[in-house]
Amino acid sequence: MEIKEHQPSMNIDEQIENLKAVGLKINNEDYARQILNDISYFRLIKAYGLGLKKKNANFDGKVSFEQIVELYLFNANFRQLLFTMVERIEINLRCRIANHFSHTYGVLGYEDAANFNDPDYHKEFLDDIDDEIDRNSKAPFVKNFRNNYSDGKIPFYALVELFSFGTLSKFYKNMKPQDKKAVAQLYGIGYTYLESWVEHIAFVRNICAHYGRLYNVNLAKTPKLYKQYTEQGISSIRVFATLLCIKHLIPNDRHWTEFVDTIDLLFEKYPHVDKKLMGFPDNWADVLRS
Repeated sequence: MEIKEHQPSMNIDEQIENLKAVGLKINNEDYARQILNDISYFRLIKAYGLGLKKKNANFDGKVSFEQIVELYLFNANFRQLLFTMVERIEINLRCRIANHFSHTYGVLGYEDAANFNDPDYHKEFLDDIDDEIDRNSKAPFVKNFRNNYSDGKIPFYALVELFSFGTLSKFYKNMKPQDKKAVAQLYGIGYTYLESWVEHIAFVRNICAHYGRLYNVNLAKTPKLYKQYTEQGISSIRVFATLLCIKHLIPNDRHWTEFVDTIDLLFEKYPHVDKKLMGFPDNWADVLRS
């Protein structure tokens, strides 16, 4: 494999000249200068130029700078929209896991490895929790339990509020099968699906939290999909699969209807978006609304 040398840094004007040299159409240089002063060349061009030209080739002179910015703006809006749904699931799942686990094993039952599937995994969890408590030592509820209760320990129904979505996913994964089943039944699904979906959604949530790309990207952590979807040719590696998971984890109410309608409006607002690069089938709205 050929080892490449790093390219020297370019100022904004040099970036624009470079883009024109590689065949990108720039209709308004002032606009391009403004955008490149707000969004890095690497974040914008390298990520959202994918699929608009052949690998290691130049643009064909027809693709515009504005088109790439449109894809970036669509991704930002879609990501924010999706994040609100993920937040709803995260809060709901915390509540249901905390209620079931605390009622079954007691509010300090999380300390006992016998209440979990894998003792080694449980020890790692306790170490992570100790770190999390230290990081949040000044939080009012942490100080309250530490200072005003005889053992200074935090009950699970409060402790769970310190969990990241990733920690919550790991906690559920290490619960005993009968406990995972009990929580999954609250959603009307099998626990193997819930385990897969929560792990996947936690992964996507991290992409959202770090302002990452969901447009035209293969997701490394894929969910287990129902056969009814795979038979339609829906891929588990694109973000439409995430929407299918979410669909089964929240009520089919006006908020969900508004969510689907808003996605449709985003597609209208940003016409250069290729829905298929996100795994959306032609009848995507009907699939989500059914």
